[in-house]
Amino acid sequence: MKYIYILFTLLFPLMLSCNEDKNLYKDAGQPVDKRVENLLAQMTLEEKVGQMSQYVGLQHMKDAMSKASPEELKSGHAQAFYPDYSPAKIEEMTKQGLIGSFLHVVTAEEANYLQSLALQGRLQIPVIIGIDAVHGNGLVRGSTIYPTCIGQASTFNPALVEQMSKETALEMRATGSHWTFTPNLEIARDARWGRVGETFGEDTYLVSAMGVATIKGLQGGDFSGIDNVIACAKHFVGGSQPVNGINGAPFDASERTLREIFLPPFKAAIDAGVATVMTAHNEVDGIPAHGSKYLMEDLLRKEMKFQGFIVSDWLDVKRMHDYHKVAETLNDAFFLSVDAGMDMNMHGPDFYFGVLQLVKDGKISKERIDEAVRKILKVKFQLGLFERPYADEKAAEQVVFSTAHQQTALEVARQSVVLLKNENKILPLDSKKYKNILVTGPNANNQTILGDWTFEQPEENVTTIYEGLQKIRPDVNFSLCEFDWNIRKMDPKQVDKAVAMAKSNDLAIIVVGENSMRYHWNEKTCGENSDRYDLNLFGLQQELVERIHKTGMPTVVVLVNGRPLTTEWIADNIPALIEAWEPGSLGGQAVAEIIFGDVNPSGKLAVTIPRHSGQIQTYYNHKFTSKWFRYATGNSAPLYEFGYGLSYSDFKFEDVKLSKNEINKTEPVELTVKVTNAGEMAGDEVVQLYITDEFSSATRPVKELKDFQRISLQPGEIKEVKFTITPEKLSYYDAQMKYGIETGEFTIRVGSSSRNNDLINTQLTVK
Repeated sequence: MKYIYILFTLLFPLMLSCNEDKNLYKDAGQPVDKRVENLLAQMTLEEKVGQMSQYVGLQHMKDAMSKASPEELKSGHAQAFYPDYSPAKIEEMTKQGLIGSFLHVVTAEEANYLQSLALQGRLQIPVIIGIDAVHGNGLVRGSTIYPTCIGQASTFNPALVEQMSKETALEMRATGSHWTFTPNLEIARDARWGRVGETFGEDTYLVSAMGVATIKGLQGGDFSGIDNVIACAKHFVGGSQPVNGINGAPFDASERTLREIFLPPFKAAIDAGVATVMTAHNEVDGIPAHGSKYLMEDLLRKEMKFQGFIVSDWLDVKRMHDYHKVAETLNDAFFLSVDAGMDMNMHGPDFYFGVLQLVKDGKISKERIDEAVRKILKVKFQLGLFERPYADEKAAEQVVFSTAHQQTALEVARQSVVLLKNENKILPLDSKKYKNILVTGPNANNQTILGDWTFEQPEENVTTIYEGLQKIRPDVNFSLCEFDWNIRKMDPKQVDKAVAMAKSNDLAIIVVGENSMRYHWNEKTCGENSDRYDLNLFGLQQELVERIHKTGMPTVVVLVNGRPLTTEWIADNIPALIEAWEPGSLGGQAVAEIIFGDVNPSGKLAVTIPRHSGQIQTYYNHKFTSKWFRYATGNSAPLYEFGYGLSYSDFKFEDVKLSKNEINKTEPVELTVKVTNAGEMAGDEVVQLYITDEFSSATRPVKELKDFQRISLQPGEIKEVKFTITPEKLSYYDAQMKYGIETGEFTIRVGSSSRNNDLINTQLTVK
């Protein structure tokens, strides 16, 4: 007995030390990498592959089971459940530590329940919960809905976008989410594609700036605080230039186009520390993005130095089998994707069991699994999920749709609205002159202003355009001729009624456009998977505008839409045209304030607006030869150019100067320009800097945006605006695909839009 006691005394400290070593990953004071390795060493293969597997939330499954058809499950991007795996079975897998992530969880209560299940696991690894919080946490009822991304980009105000992203992170954490599938960094070069409104437009520099601002706002640096979430740069790569405008169609472009246009925003996101990247639905050079080792390993990991983890898009790993048909079986598809660099699958159990089998068969190495899981665990530790897995269910009452967040949403909306036409300065409206105003159109008084990636919000949280007008000018008599939100089924009798009502009013405000309502999936005309082969006003909207115009009534047309629309007739015939995009919760107030002059419009187009769908593709930074001939019929010029937007003020640009007119390849040069507000109203102007390489070994665009500043000026005020033109702004891929500066002449242009008439020039020589 004495010897047993001595032996126990000797072994007990070792046993205690061993137990402490096992729990090292739970010690928040330890370095993250050390915690990751400690936990990874204790995990079974099943637990590791579980971390790579994402599932939709339990309530989402239950709702989908009662609504979705088998075809919708296969091809849709909204509904999901797992026929062979009931919610109860998914709960049990969560308890066993076999699920790493959920998405489409929209309440703090469900998020906390899922965490409670995960913490019953052997190693108590929390789940990470993702959601598509694209412009506010719009899939959660009651959230602050900010303008859609194309509107955000039209503000040309990255600081404001960063602020709204910080607020989005707060609302996400308050409702249980830690990860948002945004920003969308694709370059929108085809307006037929329904997701244009989800992007920051057509320009690489602007998209990069807005994407970085979004990431900084969401992640807050190292995303270690309880107020931060992780971002996801998507979709890698080229989904915004499908060969026929259809979401997920092949991307077919040269390496030069890929590198000059589509990759820079992702490199900027990686340099800004983005935690995750999502691959695209489409194929690139004949290889599905989800199975492309060139994209994920060669470009993302090795060349661009991405350190985070890569997640698939919705069911796209499977689609390499049944859509792209590069994999004979699902397991072949899983192998292609994981071997190419995919770290987490969205979504479902087939991936989990398939990858387990592939490892057991020796086709995927355990080292490859460890590589993926290591990245996922690192993010969970960095987010502090092991210390704070639960959301504060009471916090949502104070955080979500707070007064401060509403004010930011209103300010983003104000700055996003673009005034396209103002003939004879009919705007701002004089409420003493126009006492009786007709408001009509299918987007005048409903939630179409919220855009895609939102579900229906409480009516009291949304200020429609009609409601905004009433709020801003209660002394004006506004008559509403209301239409149903479904523009596919506009009632001709309502058109007749609107025309009749117009005759008894002083002016008409007609609100037309598109419908991106996600919760009316089969009726929407814009947004994800709502691609079009024409870009005109759908339904009876054009007839409505033309017939009211024919009465002789002064008319203002407001567009609510997520993509450019070909409204040439309206631009030619209606005196005032406003592009409101999809301006969010307080968008109706912002539009009304601009119509009556309480706010001076300052938005600038982040995308070129064509006259006709036959002009696609059309964008400002084209090559000269793409437009050296005109179309034989019609006007070949775009309807409105990138960077364009009117103000109630008149801004003048003069005295553009360079600190040097000749530099060497390593020198920066300063540019200054004087901007004067020659109008009678205070306002903001976006000063835009464009550069043209006059002669080069490889062809170059006619001009490229390289910088911008948003400034505020009082009437009569003059400001000197300064830009630094760095060597990077003059660099490109030469004839040998080497990146750098070539000697020669550069034209430097500065002004209020990309239109030549709005720019003043100077010359720079690089020796």
